[in-house]
This record gives sequence, structure tokens and C-alpha cells, in this order.
Amino acid sequence: MGAGKTTVGRAIARRLDRPFFDSDHEIEARTGARIPVIFELEGEAGFREREANVISELTARENIVLATGGGAVLRPENREALRNRGVVIYLRANPHDLWLRTRRDKNRPLLQTEDPKARLEALYEVRDPLYRECAHFVIETGRPSVNGLVNMVLMQLEMAGVAKLPAS
Repeated sequence: MGAGKTTVGRAIARRLDRPFFDSDHEIEARTGARIPVIFELEGEAGFREREANVISELTARENIVLATGGGAVLRPENREALRNRGVVIYLRANPHDLWLRTRRDKNRPLLQTEDPKARLEALYEVRDPLYRECAHFVIETGRPSVNGLVNMVLMQLEMAGVAKLPAS
């Protein structure tokens, strides 16, 4: 949550001339409701079920760039679909940096709590091993610019023979 998946994913898709999808945006488009409303009406379990269906459908497509929601890795079937049907890049950020990036964002239901920073730390403890389990590559987000992160991801993909970079 806040690691830059959508921003970096969109830029990678542009550079590789591939369609870009964000699973959260797909859920919102299909339901006509924002993520916080879905959480309010259906709870996290209802949202996760919708998310699993969207991820299953999107990972069946070829040559796309997909950004998932931060909790997508919680379900084993999502981790399996992501790992086996594509190349997974884990944009890893520490909880403090994530808190700095998300502290004013009211569109993140899991952070609407008394102590969002503690919540991010707890989520990180649970999710980090799951991200590592399904990731082909881990990119430390730290302080690089979006362009720097995009270049790091593209270099990893090219070295792995997964994507050929277009000539600039």
C-alpha cells in the first residue's frame, strides 16, 4: 500500500507498449463503487473475493502489466496465479516510508484507524513474506524517482529475457 505499484506499473506499460490494469481500479469500474464503500458494505472478506476473481481473470491475459492491491497476496490462489502466469515484481518499501506516502490518503480503508503507522507495520509483517514467496524480483523502492524505479524494473525484465526494451 503506497509502494508505487500503480504509478510504476503504468509507466512500465507505456514503455513496453502493453495494456495496463490495476486490479483495484477494475473492481471499482465493475461495481461502480469505490473501494472504501465496498469494504463498508461487504467487509474485507467480500472485497477479497471480488479481488480474487479479477486477478484470476486478468492473469489469464497475456502481455499486460498488472498492478494489484496491497493485500492481493493474502490469498494463496492469488499468489499462485500471479507467480505462475506472469513475472511478479515486488516493490518493497519500509513501513515508515509507506506511512509518509499514505498518511493523508482517505481512500485506504485499512488505514482508517487511530494509529495508521502501527497498522502499516502490522500489515508489513504479515505481507512481506507473502510478497517474497510469489515475487520473481524484489526492487527496493527507497528514494529513487519513479523513472529510476521503472528503469530498475525494466533492466530486471530484460536481463531475465522477459521483455525486450524498445529502442530509444
